[in-house]
Amino acid sequence: MPITSPNQIYEDSEIDEEAICSLARLIGDVDKARARTRKLASLMKNIEMEGPEGEVEIFKAAADPCRLRILKLLKEGELCVCEIMTALKKPQSSTSHHLSILREAGLVKERRDGKWSYYRLADGAVVEMVKQARALKKKQ
Repeated sequence: MPITSPNQIYEDSEIDEEAICSLARLIGDVDKARARTRKLASLMKNIEMEGPEGEVEIFKAAADPCRLRILKLLKEGELCVCEIMTALKKPQSSTSHHLSILREAGLVKERRDGKWSYYRLADGAVVEMVKQARALKKKQ
Protein backbone atom coordinates (compact mmCIF):
# COMPACT_ATOMS: atom_id res chain seq x y z
CA MET A 1 0.00 0.00 0.00
CA PRO A 2 1.78 3.17 -1.18
CA ILE A 3 1.82 6.21 1.08
CA THR A 4 0.88 9.57 -0.31
CA SER A 5 0.94 11.55 2.94
CA PRO A 6 1.90 11.16 6.60
CA ASN A 7 -1.83 11.37 7.46
CA GLN A 8 -2.24 7.76 6.30
CA ILE A 9 -0.19 6.59 9.25
CA TYR A 10 -1.98 6.08 12.57
CA GLU A 11 -1.14 8.25 15.54
CA ASP A 12 1.41 6.62 17.82
CA SER A 13 2.93 8.59 20.68
CA GLU A 14 6.05 6.38 20.83
CA ILE A 15 6.80 6.39 17.10
CA ASP A 16 7.91 9.24 14.87
CA GLU A 17 5.37 9.47 12.04
CA GLU A 18 7.90 11.01 9.67
CA ALA A 19 10.18 8.03 10.23
CA ILE A 20 7.34 5.61 9.45
CA CYS A 21 6.43 7.54 6.31
CA SER A 22 10.03 7.72 5.15
CA LEU A 23 10.68 4.02 5.76
CA ALA A 24 7.37 3.05 4.16
CA ARG A 25 8.34 4.94 0.99
CA LEU A 26 11.57 2.95 0.89
CA ILE A 27 10.17 -0.52 1.61
CA GLY A 28 6.69 0.00 0.15
CA ASP A 29 4.64 -1.37 3.05
CA VAL A 30 3.12 0.81 5.79
CA ASP A 31 2.54 -2.02 8.25
CA LYS A 32 6.09 -3.33 7.92
CA ALA A 33 7.42 0.21 8.19
CA ARG A 34 5.40 0.83 11.36
CA ALA A 35 6.60 -2.45 12.93
CA ARG A 36 10.23 -1.84 11.96
CA THR A 37 10.13 1.76 13.15
CA ARG A 38 8.70 0.61 16.49
CA LYS A 39 11.50 -1.96 16.80
CA LEU A 40 14.15 0.62 15.86
CA ALA A 41 12.77 3.07 18.44
CA SER A 42 12.98 0.36 21.10
CA LEU A 43 16.56 -0.53 20.11
CA MET A 44 17.63 3.11 20.17
CA LYS A 45 16.01 3.62 23.57
CA ASN A 46 18.05 0.70 24.95
CA ILE A 47 21.25 1.98 23.32
CA GLU A 48 20.73 5.44 24.76
CA MET A 49 19.92 4.06 28.23
CA GLU A 50 23.19 2.09 28.23
CA GLY A 51 25.08 5.07 26.87
CA PRO A 52 27.77 4.31 24.28
CA GLU A 53 30.31 6.65 25.89
CA GLY A 54 32.18 3.92 27.79
CA GLU A 55 32.70 1.82 24.70
CA VAL A 56 33.72 4.87 22.71
CA GLU A 57 36.42 5.68 25.27
CA ILE A 58 37.78 2.13 25.05
CA PHE A 59 37.83 2.07 21.26
CA LYS A 60 39.44 5.52 21.09
CA ALA A 61 42.15 4.43 23.52
CA ALA A 62 42.89 1.26 21.57
CA ALA A 63 42.69 2.97 18.15
CA ASP A 64 46.10 4.64 18.40
CA PRO A 65 48.89 2.52 16.85
CA CYS A 66 51.29 3.22 19.72
CA ARG A 67 48.72 2.28 22.36
CA LEU A 68 47.83 -0.87 20.46
CA ARG A 69 51.52 -1.81 20.46
CA ILE A 70 51.57 -1.28 24.24
CA LEU A 71 48.56 -3.57 24.65
CA LYS A 72 50.27 -6.22 22.54
CA LEU A 73 53.47 -5.90 24.61
CA LEU A 74 51.51 -6.26 27.85
CA LYS A 75 49.85 -9.39 26.53
CA GLU A 76 53.09 -11.15 27.51
CA GLY A 77 52.93 -9.88 31.10
CA GLU A 78 53.67 -6.95 33.37
CA LEU A 79 56.33 -4.45 32.24
CA CYS A 80 57.80 -1.33 33.79
CA VAL A 81 57.55 1.98 31.97
CA CYS A 82 61.26 1.91 31.14
CA GLU A 83 60.85 -1.46 29.37
CA ILE A 84 57.87 -0.16 27.39
CA MET A 85 59.84 2.98 26.45
CA THR A 86 62.76 0.87 25.26
CA ALA A 87 60.57 -1.46 23.20
CA LEU A 88 58.70 1.41 21.54
CA LYS A 89 61.76 3.66 21.19
CA LYS A 90 59.66 6.53 22.58
CA PRO A 91 60.53 9.09 25.27
CA GLN A 92 59.23 8.65 28.80
CA SER A 93 56.76 11.55 28.48
CA SER A 94 55.13 10.10 25.36
CA THR A 95 55.02 6.57 26.80
CA SER A 96 53.51 7.79 30.08
CA HIS A 97 50.90 9.81 28.18
CA HIS A 98 49.80 6.75 26.20
CA LEU A 99 49.76 4.60 29.33
CA SER A 100 47.59 7.13 31.19
CA ILE A 101 45.03 7.08 28.36
CA LEU A 102 44.97 3.28 28.46
CA ARG A 103 44.66 3.33 32.26
CA GLU A 104 41.80 5.88 32.21
CA ALA A 105 39.96 3.72 29.67
CA GLY A 106 40.34 0.74 32.00
CA LEU A 107 42.49 -1.27 29.61
CA VAL A 108 45.61 -1.42 31.80
CA LYS A 109 46.37 -1.39 35.51
CA GLU A 110 49.31 0.26 37.20
CA ARG A 111 51.33 -1.05 40.13
CA ARG A 112 53.88 1.15 41.87
CA ASP A 113 56.99 -0.20 43.52
CA GLY A 114 58.99 2.68 44.96
CA LYS A 115 59.81 5.00 42.08
CA TRP A 116 58.97 2.35 39.47
CA SER A 117 55.60 1.96 37.74
CA TYR A 118 54.60 -1.39 36.31
CA TYR A 119 51.73 -1.94 33.92
CA ARG A 120 49.68 -4.99 33.04
CA LEU A 121 46.48 -5.63 31.11
CA ALA A 122 43.42 -4.96 33.23
CA ASP A 123 41.53 -8.01 32.09
CA GLY A 124 41.69 -11.00 29.77
CA ALA A 125 38.97 -9.30 27.74
CA VAL A 126 41.60 -6.84 26.48
CA VAL A 127 43.57 -9.71 24.91
CA GLU A 128 40.33 -11.05 23.44
CA MET A 129 39.47 -7.60 22.03
CA VAL A 130 42.83 -7.44 20.22
CA LYS A 131 42.38 -11.02 18.93
CA GLN A 132 38.89 -10.20 17.65
CA ALA A 133 40.18 -7.09 15.86
CA ARG A 134 42.86 -9.19 14.17
CA ALA A 135 40.30 -11.86 13.19
CA LEU A 136 37.96 -9.25 11.72
CA LYS A 137 40.80 -7.75 9.68
CA LYS A 138 41.74 -11.19 8.31
CA LYS A 139 38.16 -11.74 7.12
CA GLN A 140 38.31 -8.69 4.84
